[in-house]
Amino acid sequence: MERPTNPSVLEAAAERAAAEEIEVEAASTYPSSRAVPSNRQFTPTTTTNTAATRRRKKKQYAVSTAWEREVAEGKVPTDINTFACCFARRIGNMFAICSYPDGTPILIAGPCWPFCVLVTVPLILGVSFLIAWFLIYDSEKFDLPDWMLFVYGGTIGFVMMSLCCVSCRDPGLMERVVDEEAGEGGWFWNEQVGSFRPPGALYCRECGVLIQDFDHTCPWTGTAIGRNNMFAFKTFVVSVNILCYFSIGLVIWALLDGLLR
Repeated sequence: MERPTNPSVLEAAAERAAAEEIEVEAASTYPSSRAVPSNRQFTPTTTTNTAATRRRKKKQYAVSTAWEREVAEGKVPTDINTFACCFARRIGNMFAICSYPDGTPILIAGPCWPFCVLVTVPLILGVSFLIAWFLIYDSEKFDLPDWMLFVYGGTIGFVMMSLCCVSCRDPGLMERVVDEEAGEGGWFWNEQVGSFRPPGALYCRECGVLIQDFDHTCPWTGTAIGRNNMFAFKTFVVSVNILCYFSIGLVIWALLDGLLR
């Protein structure tokens, strides 16, 4: 077989061979620079998320199925909550005043919030104000140091802050879980909320929702006591007892001072 002797043909073959070598070297050195076949559509990857992926799905809490039926049928009774909590998102018998985008409550009021607002708060502030005004502030009648007013006022402030942390915090609302694999993992089915629950989580009738590590419903704080607000509840109980003993001690001091004069 005769080889081509035409110089133009030899030069063209040499150029094609050199071009193929350069392309092979570039492909081995920079893999991302390989050509994409013409019959395949190239879709560039980006690190930015779309608006759909950034939008988180709101949590579905394990609320009472009976309450959900009442809401669906429009049979929710009209009460004080209908007017006072009309701006809040209702979760069972609890009222989320402010929430994160995924539905997690930031500030939430319990079912007994009227008792807390109309009884607990006036009782603490009213009695404390009377004692502070007549026994401490009016220091001409009783021989008490001026710094006692700051100590007593600080105790009142700490009590109110701990009460707020109990009353306005999520006690431990549980999301609804209907996956049967949860039952195989040691969870129990709760018919009242139509959801599986872990050990320790119980249904609160007053709140109408499943609460993790539910202990009890405290009318003085207006809400249920669970995992998330248990520490704040214990702090409130201790601090309000300290304030009570502090107030009783001031009253006894005033009575003894009046008798000895």
